[in-house]
Amino acid sequence: MINHDNPLPATADVVVVGAGMSGLVTARALHRRGVDVLVLESAGRPGGRMLTETTALGSRVDLGGQWIGAGHHRFAALAAECGATVFPMRTPKRPAMLDGDRAISQVGPTALTALAVLAGWEIAARTGAPLGRDHTVADWVRRVPGARARRLLEVVVGIATTADTDRLSMGTFLDAVRFQGGLPTMLTTAGGAQDSLVAEGAGSLIEHLAAGLAGRVRYDSRVTALHRDDAGVTVFSAAGTVRAGRVVVTVPPPVAAAIEHEPPLPGSRIRLQDDTSMGSVYKAIAVYDRPFWRERAHAELLSTDTGAAVFDTSPPDGPGHLCLLVAGPDARALDALDPAARRALLLGPPAGRLGRGVLDPRDWHEKAWHRDEHAGGGYTAFPRPGYAPGLPFPAEPLGRLHWAGTETASAHAGYIEGAIEAGERAAREILAARG
Repeated sequence: MINHDNPLPATADVVVVGAGMSGLVTARALHRRGVDVLVLESAGRPGGRMLTETTALGSRVDLGGQWIGAGHHRFAALAAECGATVFPMRTPKRPAMLDGDRAISQVGPTALTALAVLAGWEIAARTGAPLGRDHTVADWVRRVPGARARRLLEVVVGIATTADTDRLSMGTFLDAVRFQGGLPTMLTTAGGAQDSLVAEGAGSLIEHLAAGLAGRVRYDSRVTALHRDDAGVTVFSAAGTVRAGRVVVTVPPPVAAAIEHEPPLPGSRIRLQDDTSMGSVYKAIAVYDRPFWRERAHAELLSTDTGAAVFDTSPPDGPGHLCLLVAGPDARALDALDPAARRALLLGPPAGRLGRGVLDPRDWHEKAWHRDEHAGGGYTAFPRPGYAPGLPFPAEPLGRLHWAGTETASAHAGYIEGAIEAGERAAREILAARG
């Protein structure tokens, strides 16, 4: 609906589609160089796949992207600029593995079989073994002996990618492993992709960026069409029409597929949008007065029963936060339950290890990203089986049309770091084109 009390400006030098991290970074870089920039966001808030909420105890929890991984220098620099408190994850050398309420031995046949398979995949990724775009990860998992080992592998791949194993080609998975620094980096907390956290919430950085662009970010303004010509781009949105010199699309390809283009996009770009899909992921944070479980055991674990990964994300001065991630079909299965049933199901396995107090949190925050009409899912978009391009996705400008978003990053694609890098790159492209 068009807001007649606060209409969109008739023109802008640059329109950015999407107020996620990549879009806001793009807009800020341009704004600082005196470019008249306007950000159009379909949701009623900034952040995209990042979302921070305040708990009943006053702490802040991230229901979307949150971790600063090893080598995520841009993310760390932005946190420092915002005066945020960065702290290392509390993590054991290896997470516990549970099958129901029973521990899976680290040196038993289930764990050793799964580790051997993961090691083989790591070698295949590093050597560029041609395992194919038509064969899925599920096809390879079915060859693994032992139902418990197969289930453990499904959970590990799901948490790492949020893609269903039968919708993810082995070639694409190995590309992601290679591009993101190997399975140890992808799956490791300390020194890996889940190394550190922001006590104020990673979303506080989004709030900082959006505040610096006050008046230049419009919400509830879904972009519906982009009409290009030699002189510029006409942007049609739910909030009105804007004539722009250039446009940056920062939303992921499956979401961008809903935007109508005139003239039509090249076939390669259309296929990228049509043959990629977002992952399915559910995230919850259970909040306690304090991290009492530390007196008993480390909280980090994988549950083959529920498909959940559990992390201790408690800030240094408390309160206690248990983060739970569920991906793929396990995440979608939770949609049929009410919040109380989801909470009881997911907290059951860790309660047996960490204490019955886990079942009674002071607060509970949850988000099913695959049900979010604006984000479309998470963590990132992946090609469907049979489609060759992997991460990063191509981002070559098309005349006055540019692309950003974490999927287009030259490093750390799929992470917040990648979103920042892609936004900076898109801004440099536009500044260079403007002379």
